Amino acid sequence: MSGALRIDRVVTSGVFSLDGGTWDVDNNVWLVGDDDEVVVVDAAHDEKAITEAVGDRNVVAVVCTHGHNDHVTVAPQLGEHLHAPVLLHPGDKQLWEMTHTGQRFWRAEDGERIAVAGTALEVVHTPGHSPGSICLHLPEAGALFTGDTLFAGGPGATGRSFSDFPTIISSIRDRIFALPEDTRVHTGHGDGTSIGTEAPHLAEWIARGH
Repeated sequence: MSGALRIDRVVTSGVFSLDGGTWDVDNNVWLVGDDDEVVVVDAAHDEKAITEAVGDRNVVAVVCTHGHNDHVTVAPQLGEHLHAPVLLHPGDKQLWEMTHTGQRFWRAEDGERIAVAGTALEVVHTPGHSPGSICLHLPEAGALFTGDTLFAGGPGATGRSFSDFPTIISSIRDRIFALPEDTRVHTGHGDGTSIGTEAPHLAEWIARGH
């Protein structure tokens, strides 16, 4: 391994579209690795910004936390440019096809480990925001990349197609909150948080129903 393991954030801006609506959004793209190799978490909006942040490092994979268009915007071209496979949970194939009809992706299955920089990211299937939503756990760094499953202040939105509130609550309770409390949560949008900060509020989220 060359240099220390590090986590870098690139913020890109664009449009999220679903169910006939559009919203301007800022997305967090996460780069996990060292000076030699890296995994890109999500492929949002701006290929140039992401490739510039990658630099001359080898990209092991481009992993999409789910299939909403703002997280897969430039995935095929990014994978091609960086000579890297694009990974997505197969539960989100229908969402992927809305943006990238006929384009191929590799399957990111629950429990799969993605080796990078002498460590590994573990895929944790956390459906609810979408059927194929995943989180990526990096125990060595005490980090969890949650996409749109968990944010500072509550779960991701479930009021649109392909989403379900009871399912996201189960994913958060059973999969995410089973991890150590000091695990840092790196989200798909906005500021991060920690499991210890969010876990005490689960009952409040269930009571409010969103």
